[in-house]
Amino acid sequence: MMYYPDVPALEPDELELLCHEYLEHNATLDPHLADQMGVKRGLRNLDGTGVLAGITNVSNVIGYDKKEDGTIVPIPGRLVYRGIDIDTLAAEADAHDRFMFEEVIWLLLFGSLPTQEQYAKFRKLLEHHRELPQGFADDMILNSPSPNLMNKMARSVLAMYSYDEHAEDNSLPNILRQSINLIAELPTMMVNAYQIKRRVYDRSSMYFHLPTEGQSTAEHILSTYRADQKFTHEEARLLDLCLLVHADHGGGNCSTFTCRVLSSSGTDTYAAISSAIGALKGPKHGGANLKVMHQLDYILENVEDPSNDDEVREFLRKILRKERGDGSGLIYGMGHAVYTMSDPRAQILKTHAKSLAYKKGYDEEYELLCSIERLAPQVFAEEKHGPKKVCANVDLFSGLIYRMLGISEDLYTPLFAIARVPGWQAAGVRSAGEAIKSVFSRCKCAPGFFFRTVGAGHVRPGAYPQTPVRRNRPGAVKTAPYKAAVSVGL
Repeated sequence: MMYYPDVPALEPDELELLCHEYLEHNATLDPHLADQMGVKRGLRNLDGTGVLAGITNVSNVIGYDKKEDGTIVPIPGRLVYRGIDIDTLAAEADAHDRFMFEEVIWLLLFGSLPTQEQYAKFRKLLEHHRELPQGFADDMILNSPSPNLMNKMARSVLAMYSYDEHAEDNSLPNILRQSINLIAELPTMMVNAYQIKRRVYDRSSMYFHLPTEGQSTAEHILSTYRADQKFTHEEARLLDLCLLVHADHGGGNCSTFTCRVLSSSGTDTYAAISSAIGALKGPKHGGANLKVMHQLDYILENVEDPSNDDEVREFLRKILRKERGDGSGLIYGMGHAVYTMSDPRAQILKTHAKSLAYKKGYDEEYELLCSIERLAPQVFAEEKHGPKKVCANVDLFSGLIYRMLGISEDLYTPLFAIARVPGWQAAGVRSAGEAIKSVFSRCKCAPGFFFRTVGAGHVRPGAYPQTPVRRNRPGAVKTAPYKAAVSVGL
């Protein structure tokens, strides 16, 4: 069905003819030719590590150590923002019972955590920029609803170009101005897009709330999303933690790499960020936590006793064999391209989700996820017979947290985008600020083929700076600058 009735749709026989023509003249490329040419398929080396594509001083992902002989040694995972482990940031937030996401935004953009004065001014700055330009919500969101919020958010970001008289100015002051505006405005865009989606596609009532002074980003989202604007401090802190762990993930993940490529071409900020949102929309990148929740519900419906390890183990085995589930053979929420023994994001969310799960009656779901985390690696090893180790990733528990907070599934991936914008902006500022004269993704072509990738690299844990030290106010930490390899395909 087409939504523009004045344009005639293609008839089925016409589409069939076009598809036949395409398939006849676009045969699948022989994968062996890629091996012969040294092409890194999937942007991976033969040992599974990512392909070196650049350097970054924003964040890095560490999941293994690589010895001089090329042997990969599994280690507990680390995610490092500007030299500070996210475990440290989460512990600081717990110790002082405060919201941390705004501090992480500053950290990713500027390189160190803010002083007390900087933090207070930055919070106010974000608060003052949460409202959308006059007429924007009506013209760009309410008058053109979308069934998918990621699509609507990408279009809204692109539309901001028309409201910015300096949209093409790629100077550092202007890019930072645009970055702060988008970081502050995107939650408002998301909630507005959700409300009109409810009205048009779900046939439900919609409601709009203005931003409330003094709220953190997490509080602002819950306050404008919920009809009664009520939430608990624990709920807001848990959402803040979700934003914290999703804020960045190395320079080579799909959406950040997309943003870097576009920024290096000299395009405007709005084009670069909207492209990153488009990349994150894909279910192989940003939509996995929704898959986890659907699979969790499926297991609960089909397993007689979810507390029985033997029964759960055998059901997971059938999922891997494609005998049950959606036929993909995937246990969603398990496995990662870099992390081997543990994903620090998953461990943080698991620890903090337990209390709310038991309070809100989601203890069965929580315990089943813990069982999947514990049993799936064993099943995977028995079925796949390979050396690769698997562990729970961030998606295993994030979807359950959103469900416990009463957040619609429509918002799962958009919340990921809101959290990741600071990381995208930090990468975009760097790419534009370096005044790169050539496009980031140079390629060497051969007849009929597209890319030849180069090199491989790994930064060892020992290459990172000293343990963070406190600075200027209770709970603040600072670390020396560092550089890390960017391995694409994370």
